[in-house]
Amino acid sequence: MLAVAACGREQQAARPKVPVTVAPVTERAVPYEISAVGTVTPLQTVAVRSQVSGILVHVGFREGDDVQAGQLLFRLDQRPFQAALDQALATLARDRAQLANAQRQVARYEELAQSDLASREQIDQLRTNAEAAAASLAADSASALTARLNLDYAQIRARIRGRSGSLYLREGNLVRTTDPNPLVVINQIRPIGVSFAVPQRFLDDIRRYSANRRLEVGVRAQDSSAVSAQGVLSFVDNRVDTTTGTIQLRATFPNDDSRLWPGQFVTVRLVLTVEPRALTVPSQAVMTSQRGTYVFVLQPDRTVRIQDVALGRTMDNYVVIARGLAAGDLVVTDGQLRLTAGAAVDVKTGNGGRGAGAAGATP
Repeated sequence: MLAVAACGREQQAARPKVPVTVAPVTERAVPYEISAVGTVTPLQTVAVRSQVSGILVHVGFREGDDVQAGQLLFRLDQRPFQAALDQALATLARDRAQLANAQRQVARYEELAQSDLASREQIDQLRTNAEAAAASLAADSASALTARLNLDYAQIRARIRGRSGSLYLREGNLVRTTDPNPLVVINQIRPIGVSFAVPQRFLDDIRRYSANRRLEVGVRAQDSSAVSAQGVLSFVDNRVDTTTGTIQLRATFPNDDSRLWPGQFVTVRLVLTVEPRALTVPSQAVMTSQRGTYVFVLQPDRTVRIQDVALGRTMDNYVVIARGLAAGDLVVTDGQLRLTAGAAVDVKTGNGGRGAGAAGATP
């Protein structure tokens, strides 16, 4: 037995050390995020159409310009509308004079009736004429108002501030109210929204964390790794889509630099909360087997032991450890395939990884 034990120690001593790379278990603030693919959508879109028909004589902007609310966009030929207004005003003045004359006649015949010089039938007829003149005057006032509105409609102004699109008609064309195509479409891009959908399992968390504060949302272009804009969650739909099992959300962004563009696809990160002191390890340190997830932990004598771990969230290139490790433990991040429990290791340093002296270091 003594001979066999001595032989085993000699074989273990003769076994070469396995070169490995290690990294410390570190504490860091880890956000609880939900990722999704979103679409940039304008908060308001206005399709500009004319309320009157006429010849387009002036366009007050260039395609793609930023326009302000109230800015003159189009002007139609105003002469027909001005003529109609003048005619309506003339008719209004005529009927106003006729009403005044009818009222004077009623007053005159009422005085004559007191002396029995006018019959009751005559007075009733004159009152009827005065009432008809008053009704005509009211109709003339409405016609004059309509003519004035049509004259105003000949100048088409922007209702919102935004970015203009392509023009459908140019100067000299006839604008018709029945035309199905708008003259131009204006999209509000400052501020702007991003619509995205998340699985319904996140709904309770979203409602809980958004109850007392505005949740932060970051977006980036799908071909970029850098965050393009920061905004806040502004809308949670009141129903879950039964066909996809998702709920629709929308975030609002100031977009002062116009980096986000309507119709653009972006990657969305909705931050629900931040865990300030989460234990994390590089994701490549975690191994999986039939027994579950585990890591190799470096011992002071330069051997390794197997440690079962419970995982939390995965963020970028690191994993949150819910249970099994302590801050400062050194875990193997490279070379695990050649390791067994109790194996001796040679820790690589420099560009290859961290040495044993890196215990407790914070990235």
